[in-house]
Amino acid sequence: MADGIKWLAAGDISVEGVVFARGISADELAVRLGGVLGAATEPVTDSEVEHLGMRGRSYGVRGDGVVRVGEDAGWAFAVEYGDSTGADRLEEIASGRVDAVHYLPMSARPPVRFHYANNGVLTCGFGIGEEHRRWGAEPDLLLLELIAGKVLHPDGSQNIPPSKEHHMAYQERSLGVLEQRFGLSLPRTVLGEARLPAYAVRGTPAMKTGPEPDHQQVRAWAATLGLTWNDAGGRVPSDVREAWNHMARRDPKETA
Repeated sequence: MADGIKWLAAGDISVEGVVFARGISADELAVRLGGVLGAATEPVTDSEVEHLGMRGRSYGVRGDGVVRVGEDAGWAFAVEYGDSTGADRLEEIASGRVDAVHYLPMSARPPVRFHYANNGVLTCGFGIGEEHRRWGAEPDLLLLELIAGKVLHPDGSQNIPPSKEHHMAYQERSLGVLEQRFGLSLPRTVLGEARLPAYAVRGTPAMKTGPEPDHQQVRAWAATLGLTWNDAGGRVPSDVREAWNHMARRDPKETA
């Protein structure tokens, strides 16, 4: 039985977004997001992504982006990490009569967002909790479903939940509409023990999960600064790696 997507309302997921596509394979989805065909890593878990050496965004410069890809319930999906590209490329992903959905977890302001594109056109989008404000070529595409799901009133206004209702339950109603209309599903194990191939889609992350050759050197340097971490297969945490690289550029003799 498929897990659906209502469970994403829990809000404690560790990813930047999820892209779904119907009509192409998982590998093709990765390519349309910016990956290189055939350049996937060996399958990795959600927790192992942090060892792929992604550089974060800083001072207005885009960081590295990575996706793990798979297929479920007739849809290919890409789980996004770092500075990924789903929000920028949804219409491109949907080219050639492909259906594409982007789920963007965010804080309360701006809200969690949903976008649907088909055949290269952004068809419909709205914020979860602000479904009365919709945009796209067909902003009312899901209006009847949102009313039937008690997300909106019959006149299209927002059905504000009573204060006693937890916000998660409200989000589940809205995600339930999307789940039922499109048949979307993301296995819960994707953010647990499931192993999926990963692709770089922006920047130049290391994309290696084995021991790093300079691991001990970086670890010793970090220790002088009071920085320690749980040794995970000889990998340096991305923030420590970024600090090390910055120091190396400033004073190459320190890393020689």
